[in-house]
Amino acid sequence: MTSKESILGVKVTALPIETLLKDIEKRIQSRDKGRIVAINPEKIMMAQKDEKLAALLNQSAYQIPDGVGVSIASKLLKGSIRWRITGVGMMENLLQLSNEKNYRVFFYGAKEETVVKAIEKIKGKYPNLQVAGYINGYEKNEEVIVSRINEAKPDIVFVALGSPRQERFIDGNMQRMSAAIYQGVGGSFDVFSGNVKRAPYVFRKFGLEWLYRLLSQPSRLKRQLALPQFLLLVLKEKFQKGTR
Repeated sequence: MTSKESILGVKVTALPIETLLKDIEKRIQSRDKGRIVAINPEKIMMAQKDEKLAALLNQSAYQIPDGVGVSIASKLLKGSIRWRITGVGMMENLLQLSNEKNYRVFFYGAKEETVVKAIEKIKGKYPNLQVAGYINGYEKNEEVIVSRINEAKPDIVFVALGSPRQERFIDGNMQRMSAAIYQGVGGSFDVFSGNVKRAPYVFRKFGLEWLYRLLSQPSRLKRQLALPQFLLLVLKEKFQKGTR
């Protein structure tokens, strides 16, 4: 069982990464299916307007606190989360675990050249990693995708289709696939391939990846406006709880 907190009606797993990985290992060994979703302020705000998305997120096995906004909200609401687990950071941890434990991994999503390059770079870092296979994101036939994944017999499947498309693909097909763990990883294949640079360490240390991405891509400004709206709703919830 995993510890959960609720932020604006969206569950967040309140387990540090070491405990989380041990729990995931148990699922892989018992073949108990589970999906990992990254929870950030933008996704929580999307869930306020989309009941189906909110239900999908809440029914996931693990909702990792992706972004400093979630840990700030937890603190304001007297929760226990004081850490961040980014989507790309979670994927890195699962790759390292798979390299050590001989778990088989499968990659689905992104452009052909991106996923191939990402696998090449990952294999260079984790030489014992068992790559069960991959499919680029241009393949849309779910029957073909499910069949290919089942033939490959992976333990972990990484899906890079962007949110919420990747979460909906996993939700609709997880029970038809043989792998144990499924993670929607957004643009992580671009990061591992080297096409997109991660924020410098100083930005990551202080939870300012969002600021680095905004400085690098000013077009993200509209998306980042979800953060102040999110914090206002959290403060409203905090006030309402305080007056009960």
